[in-house]
Formats: sequence, structure tokens, C-alpha cells
Amino acid sequence: MKAEFKAPANVLDKVFSLLALTRRFNAEKDFDELLSIITEEAAALLDAERATIFLLDRAAGQLWARTALGVSETIRFDARLGIAGAVVISGKNMIVEDAYKSPLFNPSIDSLTGFQTHNILSVPLRNVRREIIGVFQVLNKKDGRFTPEDEQLMEHLALHAGIALENARVMSDMEIRQQALLDENETLRQEVQDRFSTKSLLGTTVRMNEVRRLIEKTAPSSVSVLITGENGTGKELSARAIHYMSPRRSRPFVAVNCAALPEALVESELFGIEKGVATGVERRIGRIESANGGTLFLDEIGDLSLTAQAKLLRVLQEREVDWVGGRKPVPIDVRVVAATNKDLKEEIKNGRFRQDLFFRLNVVHLHMPALREIRADIPVLAMYFLRKHAREMGREVTGFEPEAMKALTAYHWPGNIRELDNEVRRAVVLANGAEIAFDELSEPVREERFPTPPLPAGVGRNSKQSLRDRIASVEIQMIREAMMHAGGDKRRAAKMLGLSHQGLWNKLKRYGFEV
Repeated sequence: MKAEFKAPANVLDKVFSLLALTRRFNAEKDFDELLSIITEEAAALLDAERATIFLLDRAAGQLWARTALGVSETIRFDARLGIAGAVVISGKNMIVEDAYKSPLFNPSIDSLTGFQTHNILSVPLRNVRREIIGVFQVLNKKDGRFTPEDEQLMEHLALHAGIALENARVMSDMEIRQQALLDENETLRQEVQDRFSTKSLLGTTVRMNEVRRLIEKTAPSSVSVLITGENGTGKELSARAIHYMSPRRSRPFVAVNCAALPEALVESELFGIEKGVATGVERRIGRIESANGGTLFLDEIGDLSLTAQAKLLRVLQEREVDWVGGRKPVPIDVRVVAATNKDLKEEIKNGRFRQDLFFRLNVVHLHMPALREIRADIPVLAMYFLRKHAREMGREVTGFEPEAMKALTAYHWPGNIRELDNEVRRAVVLANGAEIAFDELSEPVREERFPTPPLPAGVGRNSKQSLRDRIASVEIQMIREAMMHAGGDKRRAAKMLGLSHQGLWNKLKRYGFEV
């Protein structure tokens, strides 16, 4: 409950009251609350019926007030009008003994508020740089008229009020900007989470559905995950999905390409190094420790040296990091997701990878299929990349001609999804129409067709054929067309042909198709 302010009886009391008020002004950081405090206490201190603060909006050329006027809405008027406007223009104090007899008085304010102004003491309100930021007024002295002592007291009060208001406004602006940054940060975090979720792993094939299902089941835990697959299959994208769908999503995701680390710097980069270990070396935190609380993604883990493997194994076992040149281990809490395009079991046999580290990493194994193994997803991926690059480049390219899509589906994509992305980007740049034509694809893609074996000897349109040869030629043609329509997906082609998967496999081998 706020204590009631009593008007001081003499000058000395007023001085002490002024000091108390300035401390209170400086303690209040809420701008609107500070306005209320200043006007209420100024009216009491100067024994007036009301006090008002008009603040200057330089950009609009207006004075405005929203407190102590008896109205709920903000009042604005031309900064050149009224006694307040005269004080802003002159920068001098002004005492008006009879407001309605003064040619400067603006009666429209009284009309809006319903207040009857008799006499006014007005002083300019300045900030710490002595710039006028408004006008401070007290209205209707309760006993007589405003005196020079009142004017002097008002000047001191205005000095402290102006600085306090400026500080509060700066603090308010900072809080608004901080909140805006927090809101923007949260929005960006949500966008990142949406971008790096299983929704970003496009495809409708059984293999991709299995990948998404395994990520969704694994993400909420903290177990280590080993992701395998060829280059360009989306191993890092899957690692990010695991992180951003986990409880660690708000903590760091630190990606390290083990193949790109110079041998001499592997340990200091991963584990950290103390100052003075070598000449000119500064203290530097390691990548593992920088991921503390979050996820550490070790890409190309198969290229890590045996020495670094041994230290990494200790990190996973003990949950602590030994700095190069450090005296005591640093405890950490990281989830490790590793990826490789190598056969680690083969690397273990050849003595290039530690078996115990493999077992530590391979708690959950996620294999990313090569693009040629999920041909049915090529149209979906190609259209996604087309829309993305067309939007970025401002080009009105909306699709692929049928022959172009057939070529994309038939190509073997040694670079996988990354190569498809680059191919579509190139085609969007070169496209002459709304649809990408076959001739606008790169030469390797145009030249490759789904392999069609030669017909059996003696089989041709005009040759005499046995029933067996005729059946063979028809089967070859139907298999070829089914495989083209299914984008190379043997299960879909088998379903289209009314065969079992094994039945189609046997026919492919019999007729010499590439399997």
C-alpha cells in the first residue's frame, strides 16, 4: 500500500522532500509508472491541484500526454500551441496567473479533460544533454499564486524528472528490443527445428519411411547413433533431425568433419588445449566440450586416427575430457552421433578402427540408402529442389517434361541426393521454358538410360519366332516399361506386373538386366 504524501510545511522540508523524491524517481524503471509518480508527487510538493508532463515528439512536431489529465486516451497537439508550446520554443520558465486571460493559453485541453485551469507554472523538461524533451506543468495553486520559490523548486524537480524519464525510456526501449530479440530467436529456433526434423527427409519409399521411424524413436533418448551411407545421402541432415527432435534441441549442435582435421591438430581441436603447451599456444576449448549439454556430430569418423579414437573412447566411457596439457579432466554431457561412408567392420579387420569404439558408437545403427536404391523418390526430390531453386533465382520454372523426369529417374546418381540437387539447380538456370526439357539436363544424365538387354538371338519384328521367343520378347518389353514407370523400384515394378518380388528378380537375372 502506497504511503500518502503530505505537503511539506516549510522550505527546508521541501528540500528534504525533493531529495527523497529524486531517489524514488531514479529507482523506478517503468516509464508509465514513473510518469504517474512524478506528476502526483509534484502536485503534492507544490500544493497544486494537478501536475502534467507533456513530452515532445520531434518527428511529429507534437506534444503528448497520457497521465494526470483525467482521460484514458493519449492527448496530442501541435508543439507550437499553448503555454506548453511557448515554453518548448523559448526554453524558459513561465508563470501564468490567469490562464483564460493569457493569449497563449490553449483551452482545448480543458475541454477534453473537463478540468478548469486557473493558474499555471510551466518549466522545460530536459535530458542529461540539456535537450528539451517536454514541458512540466503544475496547475492551480491551492493557496494563492505560484511564487519564485515554487519556480525554483519546480526547476530542480524538472531536472531530476527529465533525467529519470530519459533513463526509463531507454530502459523500456531496451526491454522491448530484448523481448523482440527473444521472440525472433524463438521463431528462428522453431524454424530450425522444423527444418531439421523428419519432415525434411523427403520420400515415400519403404526405406525412407524406415529411416524416419528409426529417427523418431531414437531422438528422445541420449544413446549414441552411428549413421552409415554413401556421400550425399543425407547423413548430417539425419543427425540434425536426431538433435532437434531431442530434449537437447536448445543446446549446441556441433559438427566436426574428422577427415578435414589435420593430424597434428586432431587432439587439440577435439579435446582442447591449455595455454603454454607450445610456444604461442593460447588456451582453447575443444569441440567436444563446446557441445556440452547438446549433440556432437562426428562426420567421417572412420578417418579418425587410432590415437584420437582411444581418447574419444575414454570420453564416451568416463564422460569427461582430458585437455592437451591439462591437469585434470573436465566433466561433460554430450550425445555423440557419428557418421561414415566406410565399412567399419572391414576397417576393424584391417586394424584401422577400434572395435571397442565401434561398439560404443553403434548403439543404434541408421543406414541412409543410396538414391539409386530409392528411385521412386527421385521425382519427389527433384520437384522439391526445382521449387526451391526457382524461388531463390526468381525463375518461373514449374516442372519437368516427361522425358527429362524419366532420365533423372534412370540415372544411377553416384553423388546421390547432393548430385541431384546440383543437377536440378543447373537445369533451372538453363531452362528456356516453364518445364525443364530433356536437352537441358547434363550430358551424363542424358546419356544414361535404364539398361535394356538385347533380345534373344533371332528375335525381331520381322523374324520368325518360336512361342518361347515371342513370350521372352514381350516379357522383356513389359519389364522394361514397368521398371521405367516404377523409377527402378523393383517392388513397385513387380506389383505392376503382378509378380512377387523374387519372381521379378529371377526374370531380371534370366534376361540379363542389371540387378
